[in-house]
Amino acid sequence: MALRRELHRHPELAFEEHETCRRLRRELEVLSPVALDTVAGTGLVARFAGEDRSAPAVALRGDIDALPITEETGVTFASEVPGRMHACGHDVHAAWTVGAAALLAARPAAGDVLVVLQPAEEVALGAQAVLDSGALDGVAAIFGAHVDLRFPLGQVVAQAGPLAASADTFRVRLSGGGAHGARPHEGADPIVGGAAVVTALQTIVSRRVPPGEPAVVSVGTFDAGAAANVIPATARLSGTARAMGPEVRSLLLREVERISREVGAAYGLEVTVEVEEGPPPLVSSPREAAWARRAAERLLGADAVRPLGMLNMAGEDFAVYLEHMPGCFLRIGSRRPEAPVVPAHTPRFLPADESVVVGAALLAEVAREASAAVRERGRTA
Repeated sequence: MALRRELHRHPELAFEEHETCRRLRRELEVLSPVALDTVAGTGLVARFAGEDRSAPAVALRGDIDALPITEETGVTFASEVPGRMHACGHDVHAAWTVGAAALLAARPAAGDVLVVLQPAEEVALGAQAVLDSGALDGVAAIFGAHVDLRFPLGQVVAQAGPLAASADTFRVRLSGGGAHGARPHEGADPIVGGAAVVTALQTIVSRRVPPGEPAVVSVGTFDAGAAANVIPATARLSGTARAMGPEVRSLLLREVERISREVGAAYGLEVTVEVEEGPPPLVSSPREAAWARRAAERLLGADAVRPLGMLNMAGEDFAVYLEHMPGCFLRIGSRRPEAPVVPAHTPRFLPADESVVVGAALLAEVAREASAAVRERGRTA
């Protein structure tokens, strides 16, 4: 809990987590891993020896980066960095991953466990950077978890299937001719055209996506102009497109580009569209989810394991790992019973300290369960 609060006071953005990395390295060094390497610039991978060093390794991942948000929680350990905040619980994720490492150092798994402290989840680049380092080559399965304030402390989601959506970013630039606000006919207005684009983009899900398919298109920024009496020459907007399957994902991106260009053209504007692919849909594999569920039931009781009960359309770059190896991503209840449900990525988001304890114990037990299963599977192969 002390580590969580220290990390919360000093949040750092994606690929800027230098002090966070140093702090976490010190914590891991005390646990005497057999290897401890810096990866992806500001991330760490520590290897903790298992009972059978020849058995395939499994991995646990925690993310460490913060968000450009000004904190409004009012707690004594609030962010001391203006405009920076752990508003998605990565301070908790880092702390409980270190806690799991401590438990595994004290009572090892069947085989080695790699503990991954990953940078840059919020910009969806960290997981691929860790994979590119080669640090996870040969890993048999990977597990991670996220705080969830919709569930109280002691409850866990450990299920197979889709748990998060793809999350791709689009940027649209609309160029017209600037004009005086009194004589708009002398130019092509990118604000009016851009407003039409924003409205038209909302028809993609309602009119182009089959009703049974989950999808979301959201415009998050619209920037134009600098003076009330000037029609600007350009406007820019950006947003995200989210889906649970590859066909709908491709459809969303095609329609974002088509609608932006064609609606913009109707207003006499030149339009450029850039798409930045984010993480794919996160789909936990059945076997690994069953291992995680068994571990959770053994640790917390069968009644503690709950269904997610909804489609989570947020993105999560843990999905990138699952394109290369099987695994399971858990949601861990992080709300005290009397506390309100506060959305992530908001200034008042604050998981309970005690979720560090639950997460550490659970991830360590999941690693032991998976490691034993992987070793046994190897013996009978």
